[in-house]
Amino acid sequence: MEPISSLSREWISYFVRGASGTETVEIAFTTPGVEPDESDWKAAQWDLTSANAHGANARILFGPGGTVTRLEGTYQAWVRVTAPPQLPVLQAGLIDVI
Repeated sequence: MEPISSLSREWISYFVRGASGTETVEIAFTTPGVEPDESDWKAAQWDLTSANAHGANARILFGPGGTVTRLEGTYQAWVRVTAPPQLPVLQAGLIDVI
């Protein structure tokens, strides 16, 4: 993923294989190598225009005034999908905030 300015507010998306786009979805950003705590999870939403037979994009508004704001640094993104009886927690990659 391209770096994002700490001044920018934009949608950040992560593809979730097998998702229908109807499940509850949350996204967390942590220090790399650190698993998220319950308080790290923020409500996300599905980009239904991206949903297909293979999965869907979970997205969250990132930056000042968005759902999640982070200072400059590198963060590990995580996606959690509630699809009873499953509750997958997926590493979604690193994001650099500059």
